[in-house]
Amino acid sequence: MPAHPHDELAGRIRSLARQRNAVILAHNYERPEVQDVADFVGDSLGLSREAAKTAAEVIVFCGVHFMAETAAILSPEKTVLLPDLAAGCSLADTITADQLRAWKAEHPGAVVVSYVNTSAAVKAESDYCCTSGNAVEIVNSIPADREILFLPDFFLGAHVRRVTGRENMRLWLGECHVHAGITPMSLARQRAEHPTAELLVHPECGCATSVMEALSAGAIPAEGVQVLSTEGMIRRPAQSPNRKFIVATETGILHRLRRANPDKTFIPASDRAECQYMKLTTLPKVLASLERMQHVVSVPADVAARARLALERMVAVGGSAPAQMAGAVGFDPGE
Repeated sequence: MPAHPHDELAGRIRSLARQRNAVILAHNYERPEVQDVADFVGDSLGLSREAAKTAAEVIVFCGVHFMAETAAILSPEKTVLLPDLAAGCSLADTITADQLRAWKAEHPGAVVVSYVNTSAAVKAESDYCCTSGNAVEIVNSIPADREILFLPDFFLGAHVRRVTGRENMRLWLGECHVHAGITPMSLARQRAEHPTAELLVHPECGCATSVMEALSAGAIPAEGVQVLSTEGMIRRPAQSPNRKFIVATETGILHRLRRANPDKTFIPASDRAECQYMKLTTLPKVLASLERMQHVVSVPADVAARARLALERMVAVGGSAPAQMAGAVGFDPGE
């Protein structure tokens, strides 16, 4: 059987990476062949931690721009490459540093909590960063009398505000075009077609607000629903006796889930939940990035220093899931 074209490219990429003393990182939502060539596959924060730990001098970040920025902030002595500079993020693009400064001016004294899906300039204007998995705990760590500005994801913010009961929490009206496209209607249809399947819901997902409200109101059964970060989704199938899962997040994660659990079935909540930016990275672009050492992503030192503080605060607040989430609905405190 002739070798697949991907195999030859992957071999050249791995060989050149060794020559360059480079590590290749790929996000869960990347193309399957890009995930397969990577040294590490994971979520944005997990990959940045791997980047900080590695002895490699070069980091090829197969993800989107804000992720490469985060790696550059946490690993300032390393060269960070992004295979395609057009790989942006519709959610990160919903707020700029200028817009955040104006919002802060309207609410003096408020604590700013920014989801990790933001630019370095926005992180630099923030008090805390958070992941989808530790956002509840970050908010609970802030004194109850302090007003909170949460950005940019409205759906994640609404989820956190409901769970914490934090009435003095204001939300930016940003959204991820992928997660906003997963509707309660499509989710209900999949559950009707696969009644025995366990439902894995990303808290950033646009369907999460209505799902959680319906659960708390008793309108839909809570049994078989897990609200999970992307890494929580990866871990869950091995822990669950279920054989079938409906996955409510970007479809790229299905490759890793199926590879890790070949004996189980994974069904996308929506076939259309695909991030066009993540799919811009291809094997030829990864190879070209290594060959030419092109598309270096760096962050100005003053911006990086301020953004690093918000990221370090995020990492410092960690541990167990909050008590408010106890019960039939599972919640994962991971990244």
